[in-house]
Amino acid sequence: MIPLSSILGYEKCDRYLIFSGESALGDGFRAFLYFLGLAYCFIGLSAITARFFQSMENVVKHTRKVVEVDPVTKTETIRHEKVWNYTVADISLLAFGTSFPQISLATIDAIQNMGNLYAGGLGPGTLVGSAAFDLFPIHAICVVVPKAGELKKIADLGVWLVELFWSFWAYIWLYIILEVWTPNVVTLWEALLTVLQYGLLLIHAYAQDKRWPYISLPIARDERPEDWVPEETPYFKQEVYQKMNSSEIKHVREENRDTFDIFSIHSENPTDPLCVTVPQTDDEAEILDKAKETTLEDTHLLTIWRQQFVDALRLKNPEAKKLKNTYLLLVRIFWQLLLLPWRFLFAFVPPCQIAHGWVSFICSLLFISGIAYIVTKITELISCVTGINGYVIAFTALASGTSWPDLVASKIAAERQKTADSAIANITCSNSVNIYVGIGVPWLIDTLYNFIAYREPLRIQSAGGLSFSLIVFFCTSVGCISVLVFRRIIFGAELGGPRLWAWITCAFFMLLWIIFVVLSSLKVSGFI
Repeated sequence: MIPLSSILGYEKCDRYLIFSGESALGDGFRAFLYFLGLAYCFIGLSAITARFFQSMENVVKHTRKVVEVDPVTKTETIRHEKVWNYTVADISLLAFGTSFPQISLATIDAIQNMGNLYAGGLGPGTLVGSAAFDLFPIHAICVVVPKAGELKKIADLGVWLVELFWSFWAYIWLYIILEVWTPNVVTLWEALLTVLQYGLLLIHAYAQDKRWPYISLPIARDERPEDWVPEETPYFKQEVYQKMNSSEIKHVREENRDTFDIFSIHSENPTDPLCVTVPQTDDEAEILDKAKETTLEDTHLLTIWRQQFVDALRLKNPEAKKLKNTYLLLVRIFWQLLLLPWRFLFAFVPPCQIAHGWVSFICSLLFISGIAYIVTKITELISCVTGINGYVIAFTALASGTSWPDLVASKIAAERQKTADSAIANITCSNSVNIYVGIGVPWLIDTLYNFIAYREPLRIQSAGGLSFSLIVFFCTSVGCISVLVFRRIIFGAELGGPRLWAWITCAFFMLLWIIFVVLSSLKVSGFI
């Protein structure tokens, strides 16, 4: 059998992942195994991201007590207000959290290339490809997610325009660095300015949300519901009844739910210790009130931590028990078996009730960084074994896999929220975070090291291919945003609407993504 390396005309790869005997296997078989490993790492990223969102929710739900004194009656009124602003939470914690796999991958790639005058290609390629995946496929899915005829529009158009401006400017700025200001070179000051612009985005968006004079756009905000998240279905009723009738304290929020409600951070009920809103009857109200008295603070943390391991090892959840089809049940159990090692590993993450979720937040980031490190190693081996350009793998496989949290987050927002604000804001803000943090921080690390060690800037080996991808992305993104604007004018909303037009929009967005991937891959491979 003729080796794959001989057919494609490159040297045989002698590198390995676990043991040296891997190099004795056929190149095709090795590539197959590495792709399976890459896919399994993406499953792990999806699993730990759910835990990350849960800890992030606890962080954002943190409230502070505010005492107001009536100047006339001197009566004190105590109310609880959230520490985090909605817009800042969306841009910082939500967008940063969904983009953290890409940021970790790019940072690890930069640290591995530290001391090299040329920057690594996996990080920037993945982040630009991730931006295209966020903008096109995720928008495509969000458009068709609402029910037939249901319309969901952006309530705060001014904030979205600010976020959109900084998203577009991020890629214009990146092109200026690579081709205009200092072609093919990144200096320390350019990297520093890139990172600082993320702070400007936060300030500008907050100013728009608060309608600061002279800074914010004079665009009125549509009526925004007090509760951005619809009421939960009565899924947790049975759990509450069981909790009242059992001596064992059970963690009400089940850890292994397939879809975790990451957008309950917008709920206006932050004092509820169970974080669950269910329709109540008169008979149920007393039971739920008693359940709320058993707060998570009164529950021993070790009991909650132990329940995490129990949930991780459980193959059947209440939803699986409802399945009547044996084949579907077997498929679900098989999927749970695949997730079992990851869920057991992530059960070691401390409960998010500690320090308002900050300990769990940090531990989740460490796990994500560890998986991202393994992903970089596997990707380098795939490129070595197959001879495929690393940028092509970054544009396609890495960008799609690491953008899975963005897809899940925006899809849930389009389904659950009454407006399209967070679903679309997560896309635009994630793209901004990809450049200002995801590329800015790794470049800052490398340029700072090169400046101290060699007094030399950081050189970009494939700057031409990256710049070409930025041009293609910019042109296709104009088409995407134009369609959203037309939908706003014609249908009155960006998401949903008539099913036929929703699917046509979905197909158009997917076509734009295919155009970007094909043209970018051909350019970096030297075909155009």
